[in-house]
Amino acid sequence: MMADNDDLTNEQTEQLLQYQDLTGIDDIARCREVLQRHNWDIETAVQDTFNEREGAPRVFNQPEPRQPSMNLEPLDQRVFTIGRRQPQGLVQWGYYLLLFPFRFVYITVWDILRFFYRLIRPDPRRNVTDPLGDVMKFIRSFEEKYGSDHPVFYHGTYSQALNDAKRELKFLLVYLHGDDHEDTDEFCRKTLCSERMYDFVASRVLFWACSTNSPEGYRVSQALRENTYPFLALVVLRDNRMTVVAKIEGLIVDTGDLVTRLENIMRDNEGSLIAARADREERSFNQTLRLQQDEAYLESLKADQEKERKKREEREKQEVLEQRVRDEEYERLRLMEERENRKHDLMREIPDEPAPDDPDAIRIMLKVPSGIRLERRFLKSQSLKYLYYYVFCHKECPDNFSVVSNYPRRTLECEPTDSCPEPMTFEKAGLGKSEMLFIHDHEA
Repeated sequence: MMADNDDLTNEQTEQLLQYQDLTGIDDIARCREVLQRHNWDIETAVQDTFNEREGAPRVFNQPEPRQPSMNLEPLDQRVFTIGRRQPQGLVQWGYYLLLFPFRFVYITVWDILRFFYRLIRPDPRRNVTDPLGDVMKFIRSFEEKYGSDHPVFYHGTYSQALNDAKRELKFLLVYLHGDDHEDTDEFCRKTLCSERMYDFVASRVLFWACSTNSPEGYRVSQALRENTYPFLALVVLRDNRMTVVAKIEGLIVDTGDLVTRLENIMRDNEGSLIAARADREERSFNQTLRLQQDEAYLESLKADQEKERKKREEREKQEVLEQRVRDEEYERLRLMEERENRKHDLMREIPDEPAPDDPDAIRIMLKVPSGIRLERRFLKSQSLKYLYYYVFCHKECPDNFSVVSNYPRRTLECEPTDSCPEPMTFEKAGLGKSEMLFIHDHEA
């Protein structure tokens, strides 16, 4: 499993792998996106994927979306009411006249009984509780009765179909199924389930259907106000509103006639979709342009911020460097001051120079690195530290030095230390009455 899926639970991981096996999709990120969009309902996600591959509308398993604004009766709406076919020949006319009284009585009595029944008991179809369930139930019952060779029905509610048609800029064909109407069976078998109707729906429109005996179908029926069955309505986006541009009521057995009428209506209203596409493309272009401008602005802002950051870093580095130089200079001056103070203190500790004719006097000649020769007399009983003090305090001598004799060549330990605060005397160091010593600069 990739690192991006480390935050999934064990159950979600199993669902992800199962969905991938069922659909054959290799992209694990896409599988996860589809499952998240369906709230990890694997059955709905798989069905949605298969419907999409077959060109069928998607299955929605989410709260009912808000129905877009509609124009149910535009001024140029075309309404086709197809009357029943007249009997042909003496036999058909005789059969029609013979059954007419019985049919009239049956229809009249049935309408009266249904009227009084609705007065006593409110119509349960007025309460829409499961619109998607109503649609799916109709599709199952339709296939049980007429078979699966029919145009692809939209697997969703009426509001969802309207929203999808508006978003995809497609025509929406609505079919209201009147279960009790005498022409319903003939229309479904001969017209609706024909191959030409299947091809027309698959390539041109979204096709939504429902029974008017269900709450969802009854709700749509009340909105579209059909007069008879079979009933078809063609809906399209026009002036940013979903508009019912045509109604076809009554039995049409000739599929070619029905498809021709629908194609003519669609051709007359294709301009509204073209205008909507152009408007969307313009909005998309403007949005893309604004996005590009925003990205360019952000890049420019980012570049300016980066320049400012570099300038600030350089300024901080320069300030740190200058502060370091100031600190070093301060430290140098402090050490110099300390050294001068120490020299001043040590000068007072150096004993007076003995007289030339003092029998204990030792004559020391010093050659400094600059070539200057110094001369000073000390008592042989005095410590070598006074020689160190003398050299250290002399302005011609370096501050970091050692005193070296030439024959034999050796370094005199004359600097006082914590471990040896009182170096040996001149006499113990083996220095004669007159000695030539050299100052070695350690920093040279």
